[in-house]
Amino acid sequence: MHKSVSFALTISLGLSLAACHQPAAVTNSGDQNQVTEIAGNEPGSGGPLTFAGSTEFPGYTGDFDHFAIDAKGGRLFLAGEESAELEVLDLKTGSVIKRVKGYGTPHSVFYMPATNELLVIDGDKPSPVLDADTLAVKRTYDLPKGADSIGFDSSTGHLWIVTGGKDVPQKDSNLIEIDPATGKVIKSVHFDADHVEAMAVEQNGPFLYINVTDKNVLAVVDKASGRIMKTWPIKEAEQNAPIAMDEKNHRLFVVTRKPGKLLVLNADSGATIAAFDAPLRTDEVTWDAANRRIYVTGGEGYTKVIEQDDANKYREVAKVTTLPGAKTAVVDSAQSRLWIAASPGESKAMAKVLWYSIAPR
Repeated sequence: MHKSVSFALTISLGLSLAACHQPAAVTNSGDQNQVTEIAGNEPGSGGPLTFAGSTEFPGYTGDFDHFAIDAKGGRLFLAGEESAELEVLDLKTGSVIKRVKGYGTPHSVFYMPATNELLVIDGDKPSPVLDADTLAVKRTYDLPKGADSIGFDSSTGHLWIVTGGKDVPQKDSNLIEIDPATGKVIKSVHFDADHVEAMAVEQNGPFLYINVTDKNVLAVVDKASGRIMKTWPIKEAEQNAPIAMDEKNHRLFVVTRKPGKLLVLNADSGATIAAFDAPLRTDEVTWDAANRRIYVTGGEGYTKVIEQDDANKYREVAKVTTLPGAKTAVVDSAQSRLWIAASPGESKAMAKVLWYSIAPR
């Protein structure tokens, strides 16, 4: 049983900032990359995910982090956290368009369709805003050190960013709200915690929900005031990190790492609705609203698929073989694809991006 933790809160206004098969590969070589086809679920087999292909990244070392999609421009962006680069892929073919080097520690990527710009959240260096077509730097934002996970609020057009924490190193963390078009900081929410992870932001409601990992609680933040309204203890396991949300049904999907668990929580009360075993070393849990599925991508080499029958009923439907280190993902709704980044980590394995066709329900 974990106790709720009280957090110090600081608000700063108006600051400015300038059942699957083990993969067997057949590789086709290219100039910039290698596109690989791997055996997976056969089309029409009834599985939720069918392996469709992969792209290799020769020379990449360490971990990837998070994706972003430019649906109109047909591009997929991936933060190459530990190789300090930005990966740009063709959204249709999966082939590499460009690998951009020279970053510090890129964690997240945010695409702005209105201006066709790309904000790369860098934990070490100033975070650049790029022309999404040419990838030329247009301006930079001096975000606080340790800038990492993000959450977008479409109701305000603002971006929330986790900063600080043990990787800086820093004994506390701050969640800042910025205008991504200008870099202006709107407010900052202070956590007396050195490990704050992912968040889920309501698009039509007043709250965001954020994992305070080292305290083993989920914090509920009022977006307008920046006040921490509640903290809910995560009782079933430790190290709650990834999170996603079904806002329509007020359900939160929280993944823990010790041990690996997927918890379905009531977003109004924090009560646990359902719990499932999940892969270890999970960095992303993805909600597929169109098909009412949850994809839990883990570094153990498989993705757990859970289906929602109604707000209170969930079923495990598949354990899809991926690759070791395949732990961040994004749903491409327009193409009905799930993209997964397979990080080599400390191994000598080839870095890859995998993609799977999503079967409709």
